[in-house]
Amino acid sequence: MAKKKKAAKKSSSKKSPSKKVSSKKVRIQPLGDRVVVEREEASLVTAGGIVLPDSAQDKPARGTIVSVGEGRLLDDGTRSKLQVKKGERVLFSSYAGEVFKLDDQELLLMREDDILAVIE
Repeated sequence: MAKKKKAAKKSSSKKSPSKKVSSKKVRIQPLGDRVVVEREEASLVTAGGIVLPDSAQDKPARGTIVSVGEGRLLDDGTRSKLQVKKGERVLFSSYAGEVFKLDDQELLLMREDDILAVIE
């Protein structure tokens, strides 16, 4: 029994090489009828050529869908199909969704009902 403890201590005392964070995109899977949207960047200059400071910029209500859920669970136990799909550009209400950061990328998690239109 003493030999097993020594073997366990030896294996646990070895330090694993430090893992570097890869540049791969992290996958996120929303649940139900939720979608993950990457908001478009705000324009820095108005149509008239006026440069806007960060405090005066409105966050755009447009973005690209990064990931979609499986659909809303219906009363009979089946799932309804979502009307939007990954990669589509969408228009959504201004205060829709929850903002969160994932690997220095700001994303929005919202319900499909918060999406107003698909931009073609």
